[in-house]
Amino acid sequence: MTNLDLEKRVSTLEEKVQLFEQLLQNKKNILDSKNGQKKQSIREFLSDKDLSNDTQRTLAIAYFFEVLEKKGSFNVDDLKKGFNSAKFKTPSNINDRVNQNLKSGFIMEDEEKKDGKKAWVLTDSGEKEIENNLNKNNEQ
Repeated sequence: MTNLDLEKRVSTLEEKVQLFEQLLQNKKNILDSKNGQKKQSIREFLSDKDLSNDTQRTLAIAYFFEVLEKKGSFNVDDLKKGFNSAKFKTPSNINDRVNQNLKSGFIMEDEEKKDGKKAWVLTDSGEKEIENNLNKNNEQ
């Protein structure tokens, strides 16, 4: 097999990979659309929760990014972006809000940094807190 033959095969394979990537993205967009409806915004998500303080809002924003947006770990910049997107004033000391969630066992430090900054992930308790305890329509 000559170099020209190999180059043609590689080119063909690259085209096929690109086509598969486009198909996967289209499928994801269809699934995200929920029968023609747009995805829930962070503001809509937070309005469905019974959040009374910035510590709870920080946890809910972390949940939105990690679980619903599937972003994995989050850092302080992600949390600030979340507060801004939801049109909430960012707490003056957002790290303090994270630390309060750390002490409650809702968040834990991730082993790897994100964008060169300390990163965190939700714990199982943190996910359950958002899913069960902080829903507005939670029947107790």
